[in-house]
Amino acid sequence: MNFHTRKWIKPEDLNPNGTLFGGSLLRWIDEESAIYAVIQLDTSALVTKYISEINFLSSAYQGEIIELGITATEFGRTSLTLRCEVRNKITRNLILTIDRIVFVAVDESGNPMPHGKKEITYARDHFVGNELGNEPESSA
Repeated sequence: MNFHTRKWIKPEDLNPNGTLFGGSLLRWIDEESAIYAVIQLDTSALVTKYISEINFLSSAYQGEIIELGITATEFGRTSLTLRCEVRNKITRNLILTIDRIVFVAVDESGNPMPHGKKEITYARDHFVGNELGNEPESSA
């Protein structure tokens, strides 16, 4: 699992108990999962269909840095299933796991639509050029 997104826990992210508010964390997970799904399916025309049990294992406190890990686990005809883990960046202690987050590609009417993808691709494969900033080779 790749951990790309990091969040610094700030006062506005806390609940009345002084720990990370679950709603803030779930908002971040939904956004990160959607971005991951858009990259995997090459379309922003998708919707969150299902989120399985959310397992809170520990909490985070103000000043801590957490990281969100997302990976694709299954490519359906119209869907993409993801797994998510959130952990403390420094201690690596798990904060939360979600076994299944399902996105569905949709057409302009909101109906499920085949996406044609079958395996994980990486963001670097979706952009022109490379990490060194070189221009792509000319086709001339």
